[in-house]
Amino acid sequence: YLGPAGTFTHAAALKHFGKAATTVPLATITDVFREVEAGSAMYGVVPVENSSEGVVNHTLDGFLASDLKIIGEVELPIHHQFLVSEHTKLENLSKIYAHQQALAQCRHWLDTHYPNIERVAVSSNGEAARRLKSEWHSAAIAGDVAASEYGLHKLYENIEDSPSNTTRFLIIGRESVAPSGQDKTSILVSAADKAGALIQILQPLAKHGVSMTSIETRPERPNKWSYVFFIDMAGHMNDENMQAAIAEIRPQVKDIRVLGSYPKAVI
Repeated sequence: YLGPAGTFTHAAALKHFGKAATTVPLATITDVFREVEAGSAMYGVVPVENSSEGVVNHTLDGFLASDLKIIGEVELPIHHQFLVSEHTKLENLSKIYAHQQALAQCRHWLDTHYPNIERVAVSSNGEAARRLKSEWHSAAIAGDVAASEYGLHKLYENIEDSPSNTTRFLIIGRESVAPSGQDKTSILVSAADKAGALIQILQPLAKHGVSMTSIETRPERPNKWSYVFFIDMAGHMNDENMQAAIAEIRPQVKDIRVLGSYPKAVI
């Protein structure tokens, strides 16, 4: 999973696989893809979307260079805690560490409570929490797993500006998943460079009654001004209407790849 220990991705891994699973923190999303591709790990857990801040582009880009499949998803309500260590001197507080998305998700709370304290963006909320072990003039914004992992005290709880703040994580692996009855399917489509290209992708979905739940666009490297679409749909690849829609799309595009069919996340 995307580490270090104590990140929300760590929490998502524990939620999906349980605390008995062996979890390994890695420094980047690219590293997670690489370890699963190499067989060094059975599965990987990566963030893909936050309800407040939008899509995680590094995860989408990972699929452009990988043959791994999506085999599951986790939705995690994101609650940010304001953490201090046992030796933090609040009267001398000068820095607040957090991931840039956490800082954005707590902006109004910080403006109200600590408007004049420096906000320092770091690589993850787990890293923010880790730094407090050696600093007496700093605080961190992170989750419950980080507080437990690094032995920190929650000075304020649930400081996120939006109470419905949620992040979606993907479980990546090498096998396909059988239908569960409540599934989603994700596809990657490289559109042809012609007028109406997107319509030719979407019309077959509507024609065959396939409900699209999201669509994202990424540049198709190394081609300049070419794009790929990441599309999530309700249903499983084994469904007849899904197969009919994708069969109709295929001759209209440069390439189409099914990233996986997997059970919908349960909050």
